[in-house]
Amino acid sequence: MSDRQVDDHSGVETTGHEWDGIRELDNPLPRWWLWIMWASVAVAIVYWILMPAWPGLHGYTKGLLHQSDRAAVVGKLNELKTLRGVQAARLTNASLEEIERDPQLQAYALTAGQAVFGDNCATCHGVGGAGSKGYPNLRDDVWLWGGSLEDIQQTITVGVRTGEPHARFSQMPAFGRDQMLTGAQINDLTEYVVALSRRPADKAAVARAAPVFAEQCVSCHGVEGKGDPTKGAPNLTDAEWLYGPSRDSIHGQIFNGRGGVMPTWGGRFDPQTIKALAVYIHANAGGQ
Repeated sequence: MSDRQVDDHSGVETTGHEWDGIRELDNPLPRWWLWIMWASVAVAIVYWILMPAWPGLHGYTKGLLHQSDRAAVVGKLNELKTLRGVQAARLTNASLEEIERDPQLQAYALTAGQAVFGDNCATCHGVGGAGSKGYPNLRDDVWLWGGSLEDIQQTITVGVRTGEPHARFSQMPAFGRDQMLTGAQINDLTEYVVALSRRPADKAAVARAAPVFAEQCVSCHGVEGKGDPTKGAPNLTDAEWLYGPSRDSIHGQIFNGRGGVMPTWGGRFDPQTIKALAVYIHANAGGQ
């Protein structure tokens, strides 16, 4: 037996559906809505015929237009390579100094280097190269491995502590973790490093730590604590600190001997890309 009834208020027959006492009226769909629906169906059928649409076991329907976004991207990239070809060839053959002396070539290198830096380096060093705790600031004039164009290019190419044969490598001993020094000696050495950076420190502790510093630290950081870029040893007399300037941070570094890793980009980028990246960092981030 049908539940369809005529609504007393509107005089329209119901569908027989009811929810919480509310009956659904059996009104026809608006004509404009129907025209839009059937037009959409027609457009979809035309699209299926003209464009790639239906997947199959061994591929997909190509469509009468044989449109391929992949082929379009490849074509655009080839066009871009052609446009950049002359400058890219000049960049490949020019020395780093020649690039910086040629305004047009330098502008090309800066543009290319900025794109590469944003895609690959900004994750650690920040969008502007300002770095963060544990990641070097590339906008100042403090360089662990040297800030010349050649030094920057070499660091990018070989990386730091990656395990690659030619990677730059430096090691800060874990004096506390490996029990090379006592807790008291590490506390005194912390005061000594604070004093090196021209800040108030415990004079008695500094005096006790002097022979320890001479025996354990001078070989890398130097007698005056100014570091050695050839060894990747930081300058302890300035106000730049990779892991922080506080006593706790300095103590932690002496105790644990932390060291970060810089990827070896030589196996991922071609030489002209590394050149462009080196020029960008040198020009925009405080090169020497």
